Amino acid sequence: MENKMVIHKFVFSPIEVNTYVIEDTSGECAVIDCGCYDEAEFQQLDHFMNEKKLRPVLLLNTHCHLDHIFGNRFMLEKHNLRSWYHEFDEMNRKLAVSHAGLFGLAMDDPPEPEGYLTDNEIVKFGTIVLQTLLVPGHTAGGVAFWCEKEGCVFTGDALFAGSIGRSDLPGGDHPTLIRSIKTRLFTLPPETVVYPGHGDKTVISTEMRYNPYFS
Repeated sequence: MENKMVIHKFVFSPIEVNTYVIEDTSGECAVIDCGCYDEAEFQQLDHFMNEKKLRPVLLLNTHCHLDHIFGNRFMLEKHNLRSWYHEFDEMNRKLAVSHAGLFGLAMDDPPEPEGYLTDNEIVKFGTIVLQTLLVPGHTAGGVAFWCEKEGCVFTGDALFAGSIGRSDLPGGDHPTLIRSIKTRLFTLPPETVVYPGHGDKTVISTEMRYNPYFS
């Protein structure tokens, strides 16, 4: 069956976060982890969506570390979209400005969310269906977005190609992260393509076999 989803990746900010634009055949799109740090980066994203004639209708966050929410204010001001994320990550949103200062960066207060997601909640736009998977450990409220039909999962900073997220920041816990990956991500079909918050894509079976944290 022909895929209905087209995934576009942008790398934004000095922290090099992956921002994903998920395109549906309807012309609607969702943005996951809008990491645009400044006006120039947002103009790049906006120009792309305009050129492709895409209409952003959904803004999602895998978690609320500063690099993943840099662009949320742009999305609110330009497209009237507020983000959806898990309530347990609200602390990270509120602390994002002070955390930015620790990196020598600046940002305005990120907007409040449209609402909170819960574990296993279904999120839809156009013909695309995403299932929210709670994967705490990198942060208390980290989630992944799994599209069963398209065979892919957006894992934020839980699972990377050949690595996992750090767990030494507030709300992080290494044993919890390992358990989340084993029980929520490694139980997905082995051919599932992983789109992480940083770096290149990978496949669940590859990480199960070769990721040094599990092999």
